[in-house]
Amino acid sequence: MKKILIIGGVAGGASAAARLRRHSEEDEIIMFERGPHVSFSNCCLPYHLSGVVKEASNLVLMSPEKFAAQYKIEARTNNEVVNIDRAKKEVTVKNVITGEEYTENYDKLILSMGAKPIVPKIPGIENVNTFTVRNVVDIDRLNNFVKGIESKNVTVIGGGFIGVEVVENLREAGYNVTLVEAANQIMKTFDYDMVQILHKEIYDKGVNLIVGDKVSGFEKNTVILESGKRIEAEAVVLAIGVLPETELAVKAGIELGKTGAIKVNQNYMTNDNDIYAVGDGIEVYNALFNDYFRLSLAGPAQKQARAVADHINGMKVNNKGYIGSSVIKVFDYNGASTGLTESIIKDRKLSLNYETAEFMLSDRVGLMPESRPVHFKLIYEVPTGRVLGAQAIGKGEVAKRIDVIATVIKFGGTIEDLKDLELCYAPPFGTAKDIVNFAGYISSNLLGDDYKQVHFSQVRELVESGACIIDVREKNEYAIGHLNTAVNIPMSEIRQRINEIPTDRPLYIQCKGGQRSYNVCLLLKHLGFKEVYNITGGFVEITLFEYFNDKTQNRKPILTSYSF
Repeated sequence: MKKILIIGGVAGGASAAARLRRHSEEDEIIMFERGPHVSFSNCCLPYHLSGVVKEASNLVLMSPEKFAAQYKIEARTNNEVVNIDRAKKEVTVKNVITGEEYTENYDKLILSMGAKPIVPKIPGIENVNTFTVRNVVDIDRLNNFVKGIESKNVTVIGGGFIGVEVVENLREAGYNVTLVEAANQIMKTFDYDMVQILHKEIYDKGVNLIVGDKVSGFEKNTVILESGKRIEAEAVVLAIGVLPETELAVKAGIELGKTGAIKVNQNYMTNDNDIYAVGDGIEVYNALFNDYFRLSLAGPAQKQARAVADHINGMKVNNKGYIGSSVIKVFDYNGASTGLTESIIKDRKLSLNYETAEFMLSDRVGLMPESRPVHFKLIYEVPTGRVLGAQAIGKGEVAKRIDVIATVIKFGGTIEDLKDLELCYAPPFGTAKDIVNFAGYISSNLLGDDYKQVHFSQVRELVESGACIIDVREKNEYAIGHLNTAVNIPMSEIRQRINEIPTDRPLYIQCKGGQRSYNVCLLLKHLGFKEVYNITGGFVEITLFEYFNDKTQNRKPILTSYSF
């Protein structure tokens, strides 16, 4: 019989405890949680603000009594482990209600303390009502407070997962919400060109979205930004980011890694063979850029917990590293991503030669009333074609497409594999050639130098430099809205009007979504035109990319009207 102690009772800790019990009925398993709840739905916390999760108590999935009755696991809430004595193999525990301290010995110890919200010492922070979102108590406190404010003015600082989800749910509940992000974009799991779709959606839903501006201080119910902007806010939610909970580990001599999180080996074992660590508090290996990083996601935490329980019981752990796959709902849009983004490649200065394929395609057959466009971006290695990452944003089904890409990445697949995948098809669910297949086709064509492309994010400089842009949409489409300098030669007329196309300069071909322009590029190439480029994503992607910055920066548009 083994005695196993677990510090932390949410995703990682609770999963480890349950798996340990499935391995052995005899082992003594005790789980410590300093808060009043164990096994609560951390990821659902923001949805209590809008009433999607009606009661805060609904967020709690298991009680100590259920753990004891169903799993014979002792879950001690309001009990904080304050010290680890590795030599004696015992922990000191403090009852946070009574203040009483006691010790408990262990054979194996699992650290699953998670991460804590960053609360910087910004001047004047005592002058505003600040909140963080980490547990049920936090979200219940925030929800009860905002219900009592008269102005309904709430500011959220930080545009990551928690910040964006809090913003959405507060706005859905009728509050006047400002979102402040110091970087030039929210949601770093997406590249700048893709995230503009989410910027537009948040802006259109009435949120005061401010990017590229940092909080410099606070006054009474007021947020002050470095630009000089002043935002009235009776409540301020700090969602700047999280830091791994490492104080207890450091005090016990547990080694930290290069990221500042707990260092673990392939079995999630620390530098002490009897102490393991999982979840947001550890650093994990990224199989794509061959280095360590922090990954605050529930799925990986639960996989790590299962692996630890297996290793404690003498089973082999198959740790292939992590690539980071995630999905988020932003009002009417869904956004998913996996693997590397261009910004990760650039920020980490990775020596990767890569290319991207960006396009727009329906998530199901267009005749279906539920059909919605998906904006898709694939990143692949040149010349191997190895799939490195993907992003998808749309009002329809995006998660399953990114799940397929994530699977291909985990298996070391290439763009040729994407072409060959046999995926489910019926008109209400997808297209005969799925978005994932199209990603393979387009990437293969680019890799084979069948045609050249220029990204929609580069179109502004093309317009401003007077480049030759040919819009091959039909005349009625062009009349509704077009690039200021684009010449309209519809695809249906291109062969009859070939003499109108200049032969002494590069040509940039644009349509609605990129498919017609691709066909025209091939046609012109066959006719001897040398420098012909397809504008990825077409007019739709151009307008989505330009819109938010045009509106918020009072910038002169490069088009006559937007196409949404």
